[in-house]
Amino acid sequence: MSSGAGPEPALGLGLVAGQRGADGPARPAVPECHDDVCVTCSDTAVPVTVVRLLGDDLALVDTGSGEEEVSVAFVPAVPGDTILVHAGEAIAVVTS
Repeated sequence: MSSGAGPEPALGLGLVAGQRGADGPARPAVPECHDDVCVTCSDTAVPVTVVRLLGDDLALVDTGSGEEEVSVAFVPAVPGDTILVHAGEAIAVVTS
């Protein structure tokens, strides 16, 4: 519950993002999502086509400029699918 005297501590840690801690520098503010850009690395997911499944939740994909291995552990991809890949991990099936 807020006392109206300022921002409340986040998750009981005793600090608010951007506030200086007793033993160190200010904590950075929590990044926010903007458009279709990853808040971690400012990169976007790339559409690629699944060429074949390799086992161990990996697939060979066509990037348009060559072939690469990516993880498909989180998506039900099959050869011919267009998938979105970010940081080597398929995150969505766009077309089947």
